[in-house]
Amino acid sequence: MKSNYLKIHPWKIIEEGFDPKRVKSSESIFSLGNGAMGQRANFEETYSGETFQGSYVGGVYYPDKTKVGWWKNGYPEYFAKVLNAPNWIGINIHTNGNLLDLNQYKSVDNFRRELDMQTGIYVRSFEVQIDSACRIGVEVKRFLSMDQAALGVIQYQLTALEGSCHLEIESYVEGKITNQDSNWDDPFWNHHSASHSNSVMLLKSRTLKTNFDVATYAQTFLIDPKGQQLSDFDEVSENQRLSQSKKQILRQGEQCSILKFGGYINGMNYSPQTFEAEAQRLVLEAEKKGIKKLIEEQHIAWSKIWDLSDIEIHGDDAAQQAIRFNIFQLNQTYNGKDPKLNIGPKGFTGEKYGGSTYWDTEAYCLPFYMATKTHEVGRNLLKYRYDQLDKAIENAKKIGFDKGAALYPMVTMNGEECHNEWEITFEEIHRNGAIAFAIFNYERYTGDTSYIPEKGIEVLIGIARFWAQRVNYSEYQKAYVMLGVTGPNEYENNVNNNWYTNYIAQWCLNYAADQQEKIKQENPKRWEQLSDKLNWNSRETAQWRTIADQMYFPKHPDQDLFLQQDGFLDKELHPVSALSLDERPINQHWSWDKILRSPYIKQADVLQGFYLFESDFDRETLSRHFDFYEPFTVHESSLSPCIHSILAARLGAVEKAYDFYLQTSRLDLDDYNKEVEEGLHITSMAGTWMSVVEGFGGLRIIDNQVHIDPKLPEAWEAFSFKINFRGTPIKVVVDKEKVAAIHSNPDLIVHCKGKPLD
Repeated sequence: MKSNYLKIHPWKIIEEGFDPKRVKSSESIFSLGNGAMGQRANFEETYSGETFQGSYVGGVYYPDKTKVGWWKNGYPEYFAKVLNAPNWIGINIHTNGNLLDLNQYKSVDNFRRELDMQTGIYVRSFEVQIDSACRIGVEVKRFLSMDQAALGVIQYQLTALEGSCHLEIESYVEGKITNQDSNWDDPFWNHHSASHSNSVMLLKSRTLKTNFDVATYAQTFLIDPKGQQLSDFDEVSENQRLSQSKKQILRQGEQCSILKFGGYINGMNYSPQTFEAEAQRLVLEAEKKGIKKLIEEQHIAWSKIWDLSDIEIHGDDAAQQAIRFNIFQLNQTYNGKDPKLNIGPKGFTGEKYGGSTYWDTEAYCLPFYMATKTHEVGRNLLKYRYDQLDKAIENAKKIGFDKGAALYPMVTMNGEECHNEWEITFEEIHRNGAIAFAIFNYERYTGDTSYIPEKGIEVLIGIARFWAQRVNYSEYQKAYVMLGVTGPNEYENNVNNNWYTNYIAQWCLNYAADQQEKIKQENPKRWEQLSDKLNWNSRETAQWRTIADQMYFPKHPDQDLFLQQDGFLDKELHPVSALSLDERPINQHWSWDKILRSPYIKQADVLQGFYLFESDFDRETLSRHFDFYEPFTVHESSLSPCIHSILAARLGAVEKAYDFYLQTSRLDLDDYNKEVEEGLHITSMAGTWMSVVEGFGGLRIIDNQVHIDPKLPEAWEAFSFKINFRGTPIKVVVDKEKVAAIHSNPDLIVHCKGKPLD
């Protein structure tokens, strides 16, 4: 059952009324980020109720020692944990001697949160009766600058609504923080320097083991009731905590504002010796601009983002709010400016999954970033994997593969595998295929033919070498088989011949062979360099093609269907509709043994292959497989509904596609899985974008040209989306009477249902 306490608004996320049970969920929903850092929507003031405090710095992690019941050879030594960073937002308020803590009041009145997705500004307001003589109102504005990666801004405004209020204000930076997600409760940080310099609080820290240097900084100003800006705070530094304190009296009707600038300076981008100077520069520039100018710049920055990425839906505000929320969070998580960074499943909103890189990036996120930003952003995502190729080769070597075979990790921060569930880590090897497909997808969309000969071919060859060693020839089947794998459907482990894995392996082998031969023919000097570097054996491509030609695929004995894996028909094939609601989700109610013996599919598996390789199958074939597998799919992965939405739209089942769209787009807003308090599902949000653009919009790139095949759900009066295709911004507009593609490139032709649009 979904939650629906948030108001529906096309551009805003709004919560009205204070409910302690919703605090952690709202901390996720109202999270902020700017691609370099992020934070959950924790209260600035003290809160003694249940809360999940979280602030995160992009790329900073700790190698938390693996904790398993029984060690197996090949297990990764650690699971990378995104680190909860020191807290810079803290502002304690004592009013007439009483600590402001919303958990301690019987009544919190006019409580409201609002996240304006158009500007990236988060506003929270409330009123409380401090005592019989004093009532106070609070309004807080907060944002993380999209222009200055290390700058966050807080305006904390207090108003004496009744009586006089004697305020004691303490603004602080706190180093004593812990991760909620920790294997051994190790300390992750060494805070080695805390200082005040020119009124800037600066806490210098270094992560244990990984030695990331990070400076947490903040400076506080007070705008008094007369409008004067004051900075003469009392300063204290002790026990990894720095504070700035000041007293202020508010008469009834008077108002004051606390202005706080702060954030994180990352040692990956700045020398630790420059931390202090950089913090002072950031604060000085922010102070000179003032809050109004900073908000104006934030609005301009977000306007530029929306100009390239907005999707408009008319007639359905719930759907409109949802898609903008997904696009907003994707842009908060990653902007492509730093090729060292990537997109974790929770982004900057929580700690689950370690905040590391998964195959989600290549399979789901790349299309969004390619289409809504410049092609360099997509190239950076590919370069991230190229830079980690040596580690992928090491990962493969650790489990017995050689001769340059590369196994990209299921979970990583630096290229090393750090996922510690055997059936996922070393069996869910289809992620190698997603990385190869992303290279193909990038060239197809951007037209950038330079990446493969410069970098991509090395990745493709490493992956092909892995597949060539991972298969074995079955005399019984007279074909090459793939044993002991886990497909995208993680409710099946250690199966033989997962169809999707075999199919993407076959494709990879042929694609790598094609690209190797193309480079050798068209750029022989480059190939000569590569062949020496890669210790090339001229017989490899022939071997790859032989394996691909003789790959085994399990099939239904009586129907024209591919089977998810060998033995799928041995299961008791009861559809999901036969399950009672009391058993859903099955991963929270069933034993793992029962799940593995069931026919139920966590997410698109065979259908994932039909999505990626749509040109290989006609509509009738897709329809047969959709009708067979969808009734067994429980969609207990956030990555599942979007793929089904796209396929349903392709089949013309528009209302079914719409139902799947709502499920994926409002997954977090409506908390379908009752887990949003752990953080948002960032990578699946890219799938939501795909469900509109590729599903209802029907966007395809065919023979270097843009093709669309729009379908309008009944609930929508019209919709539009924007893409940046090879440097040309295109806006596609669809309503009940016409389809238009608006752009300024006279040489670009957009095809609709196979015919050029006027």
